[in-house]
Amino acid sequence: MTSPAGSSTIHDIGYRHYDGPRLGRTAIRRALYVQSLRGSFGLGRAAKSKVLPALLFGVMLLVAGILAAVTIAAKLKDLPLDYTRYAIVMQAVIGLFLAAQAPQAVSHDLRFRTMPLYFSRPLETADYVRAKFAATATALFILTGTPLLVMYIGALLAKFDVAEHTKGFAQGLVSVALLSLLFAGIGLVVSAVTPRRGFGVAAVIAVFTISYGAVSTLQGIAYTQSSGSAVSWLGLFSPITLIDGVQSAFLGASPSWPGAQDLSVAQGLVFLLLVLGLVAGCYSLLLRRYRKAVL
Repeated sequence: MTSPAGSSTIHDIGYRHYDGPRLGRTAIRRALYVQSLRGSFGLGRAAKSKVLPALLFGVMLLVAGILAAVTIAAKLKDLPLDYTRYAIVMQAVIGLFLAAQAPQAVSHDLRFRTMPLYFSRPLETADYVRAKFAATATALFILTGTPLLVMYIGALLAKFDVAEHTKGFAQGLVSVALLSLLFAGIGLVVSAVTPRRGFGVAAVIAVFTISYGAVSTLQGIAYTQSSGSAVSWLGLFSPITLIDGVQSAFLGASPSWPGAQDLSVAQGLVFLLLVLGLVAGCYSLLLRRYRKAVL
């Protein structure tokens, strides 16, 4: 229908006015955190997106369940693997999970240019980064902490000393909490470099695999040359050996590098400060990256 000249027409296309409460930044940040955490395990996404995280989580639980079952069935005097060692042994599974989920958390928003939509609301760059960082770290903590709970329950069912295993379980949780923060920071920084998810997956795998392989090789060479101090200091150059060093110095764990030489408290402080510095540095780099993305 043609309107008379100089007049206007209002078309009702179905939009409804919102009269509810305006919850502000905190609610938006919380919703983004929950949505990102759910997405790390494929919840709320297509069925094929659930397969890999469910498979990797299942492997983590299965191995812990087997250890607990063998301990009970064979009436062993202790768990075959210490709580602080579990994540070190299962680092390949943890790395695959991070490589698959860190790019998913950040690459899609960059690739499809949805960042302006986030910041058209009362949401700041720091809110976005904190939500993504916290969600990825929480997902890793669930992945690494839940198997420790399975092992702890197995130890209690085997009627081991409660105080000893409660202490060991707590030390293991502290270790995987640090690991989750460090891995999440590095994984998100690497993934945020490119909007291509595939490149992000490959880059995360390369960073963790190459660094660990290079450090392990150099530690082996240093050990054969009878340079014990160099073996431990080389652990500063790989994320997983950094965590190994911290828990060796402060959490009663034995390091996994050749010679298994424990770190002194002074060396442990260097490892711990580097871990905390890397976490803070990754957070700062993510802030800079997303300020650029918004512009």
